[in-house]
Amino acid sequence: MYKVDLTESFFPAQSDGEWSPITIPNMLEDCAQKWGDIKALRELGYDGTIGREWTYNELLSDSKRLSNALASRHAQGSKVAVYANNIPEWVVFEYAASMAGLVLVTVNPAYQESELRFVLEQSRSEAVYYTEEYRGNPMGEIVRKATSDMASIKYLIELTNNADLYAGADKIHNRVVKHDDAVQIQYTSGTTGFPKGALLHHNGLIKNGRDCLNRMHCEPGDQIVHFMPMFHTTGCAMMVLGGMSVGQTVNIAPIFDPVMLVEVIVREKPRMIFGVPTMLMALIEVIRASGKDVSFVERLCSGGSMVSPELCREVREVFDAPLNIVYGQTEASPVITQTYTDDAFEDLTQTIGQPLPDMDVAILSTQTNEVLPIGQQGEICARGYNVMHGYNDNPDATDDAIDSDKWLHTGDLGTMDSRGYIKITGRVKEMIIRGGENLFPVEIENRILEHPAIAEAAVVGIPDKKWGEQVACFMRASGDEKPGPDELKAFVREHLSPQKTPVFWEWVEEWPLTGSGKIQKFKLRESFEAV
Repeated sequence: MYKVDLTESFFPAQSDGEWSPITIPNMLEDCAQKWGDIKALRELGYDGTIGREWTYNELLSDSKRLSNALASRHAQGSKVAVYANNIPEWVVFEYAASMAGLVLVTVNPAYQESELRFVLEQSRSEAVYYTEEYRGNPMGEIVRKATSDMASIKYLIELTNNADLYAGADKIHNRVVKHDDAVQIQYTSGTTGFPKGALLHHNGLIKNGRDCLNRMHCEPGDQIVHFMPMFHTTGCAMMVLGGMSVGQTVNIAPIFDPVMLVEVIVREKPRMIFGVPTMLMALIEVIRASGKDVSFVERLCSGGSMVSPELCREVREVFDAPLNIVYGQTEASPVITQTYTDDAFEDLTQTIGQPLPDMDVAILSTQTNEVLPIGQQGEICARGYNVMHGYNDNPDATDDAIDSDKWLHTGDLGTMDSRGYIKITGRVKEMIIRGGENLFPVEIENRILEHPAIAEAAVVGIPDKKWGEQVACFMRASGDEKPGPDELKAFVREHLSPQKTPVFWEWVEEWPLTGSGKIQKFKLRESFEAV
């Protein structure tokens, strides 16, 4: 823990040693030099068995070959999308694209045609690297439909087709990339009704992941059982770039199956487990039911949604290990604050920890943008190496997120104590966080309002023990017809992915309104919870 005695809600950047900004290719080359024969990547099958494996030397070699192939197809700076679940090729592609000087656009494998099309058009991607199917979602079919009339798309290549993927690998390229070059676009929540693409850079992703893993005392050769989605910064940055920067072995799972994963965890004996609260709860249920011994786990880490004190207590009971809390957002590469493994239980359950090294964090007034006194509620803001360059082709949204003093405004409300520990107290934005997924009500509302029976709609998050929040939709009918939940769910699912589909549907005759006529969503939430 950093020993500070703050007099205002401003935590100045603290250093944990020398750090020279580097690129992702530099990092992998350094890893190969230090840990060349250590296993870097292992493939888990759907049944949990080990498939293909790569040492750090082999991962570097395959990444270089694929970077040659990519450079033969794409000019430096081109945007290329990956629409796939967690497979080893995703990891190799991540490294290869960075070597070729490309900008990787990550896409949720649950996306449907309209969602995929939006990301491809907004990012100006020129290629889609995809898998044919995932959990019943016909991704190959979706790709072909979404891009059928998109002249900007030059290549559609299946990630597991080595002949197509590595075509041109014999053409050596000599591209130079810099540590502050944009290397990924990750689409994140917003209040405009559509996702915004955060432009993330090499050094931000590597250093942030490394610092997060270092705070949990991870070491070379440690096993990671990786089941977080790769299209998130947690999956592709913290666990892959961060994990490998400290020499860990990443066992990548194609799907989150708690029964299978508990078997893998018992077999591989990782010292650390990371998962959003819903995942950890599912693992705990299986462990309790099976009676498996998991005493070898020394620490767990969670974030992505509110982590309840109850989950911290259950982790202690089942694993006899502390639960580290991380807080951040995609725009921050992604972690801003994190607890420590030896924190007091009160800090582990009531705070989101101290900032990571080399970034300023402050609580700023939502009215004046000034630093607030200790303990006073304001907006959590961060500044430093980890902040995105901005939102892709969206200068207005960038200006709203990053102010003239370079503060990234998270949209979350919180307080800071004199030690620099932060508590979250609410959200400026109305984003819903369901099982670690950031959902934005306007996008869902826009789809619902296309139904002829609905005149007005308001989507809010309802607290849920398992998922953190569930999506609820309140509606005012346009006439006498009031369709049932099944019809409305089917209507929404035609264009939006499952996690965005409301679970609760409530008809209203009138809205609770502000003086200016805006719907007071907090009152809708309160009335629902009171029933």
